This record gives sequence, C-alpha cells and structure tokens, in this order.
Amino acid sequence: MSETPLVELTEASRRFVLGGQTVMGLDRVDLRIRQGEYLAVMGPSGSGKSTLLNLLGLLDRPDSGSYRLDGQLINPLGEQTLARLRAEKIGFVFQSFHLIPRLSAAENLALPLVLAGWSPKARAARCASLLDQLNLSERAHHLPHQLSGGQRQRVAIGRALALSPPLLLADEPTGNLDSQSGQEVMHLLESLHQQAGITLILVTHDGALGARAARQLRMADGRLVSDSGAAEGAVPRGEAPCA
Repeated sequence: MSETPLVELTEASRRFVLGGQTVMGLDRVDLRIRQGEYLAVMGPSGSGKSTLLNLLGLLDRPDSGSYRLDGQLINPLGEQTLARLRAEKIGFVFQSFHLIPRLSAAENLALPLVLAGWSPKARAARCASLLDQLNLSERAHHLPHQLSGGQRQRVAIGRALALSPPLLLADEPTGNLDSQSGQEVMHLLESLHQQAGITLILVTHDGALGARAARQLRMADGRLVSDSGAAEGAVPRGEAPCA
C-alpha cells in the first residue's frame, strides 16, 4: 500500500440548517484511508454515513477542516475540477442501481467512456472485457427491465469501474437484492478489491456485511466514534480514553 493516504480528512465538519436549527452532519472527523483498504461504514440513520459518503465522493465539501484525495486538497477546487476528479478517481455503486432505462446493459456500462471521450473502438473493447468479467456477455443488449436485480447491480458495478478508478464507494449495494444475489454482488466487489487493489468503502446498516470488511468505522451524531483500523493510541472523537 502507498505511504500517502488515498483519503485524508482532518477535522472535517459539515453543517446543515433544518427548520431553523443547525445540524452537524459531520463533526470534526479525522480519517486516513490507504490505497487498497476495504472498509465498512456503519451506524443508525442520521449518524452521518451518507454525509461522509457524499464528501468522500466529491459530491459535497466540508464547511471546515480539510479533505485531501490522493494528496490533493479538495476544499478550494471548482466544480469542473471536482467533476474531472470524480470521473478519474471514484466509482459509485448505489442501492437503486441508477441505470438509464432506455439504454442496454452495454450502453449503460459504456456511458462513462462516452463522457470521457473514448473512441467507439476503444469503448467496445473495454465494454467487452468488463461484460466478460461480470458474466454479462449474454445480456449485453438487454434493457434494465429485462435483467434481474443482481444483473442490474453488476451492470452498475461495471459502469463504476469503466475508467478504472482507485476508489469505489458502495452505498447499501445489496439493499434491493435477495440474499443469493446480494451474496453474489458482495463476492464480486470483494474479488475486485483483492485482485485489482481497489479501495472499497461499503456503507451498510447490515452488521453481517460490515463484519466482512477488514476495517469497520462506526458513526453516531456526525462523529466517528470507533475505527477498528485507527492508529494505536488514537481516540475517535466522541469517545474518551480510559482513565
């Protein structure tokens, strides 16, 4: 693993105003994630999991504190630069797939390549390779409604990996799947992590899924209250050291 953290949050806070009151979505979170790690982020609804994921995915930025992605300070960057970094460095997998209904499996998978300006020949080669890797070659020309839930999620994973980003963010990726399809999707994500060295961050309410990760983060009230991979002697915010 690289010595420089892929993800580095320092005193990162995010505030929201709801009903005239200020709510701390994130409260002074310190976090270091190295390239190639596999983490699960867990906690009850409203604990800050989604806010953390949006910040890590460059969909939001901290009000105070800092965020560095692969050594680059994110806070001052403009939207165009953030969009480029999202495309190059981050893949997203969501509970609800977010496939475009009128596009086939192959066309959905190729969309990031189209937006990145790849030639038709290069797109076709990359898509064929991914479809084979995902065991979807025979479903390449099927529309999303013609696919099972597990197949749709595999298309979504392929789309997330199309540009070979180093960081994959998976938000409840098995939430809309039956148990067998969910197991298949988790096996695929973990295989990609192990074989390609992708940094995998899984957000889940499921303790059994979270336990599969090598490192577990627990959130509560916007704070990172425990981190199984924290450096020796570190105390997550919200907890006090033993007397």
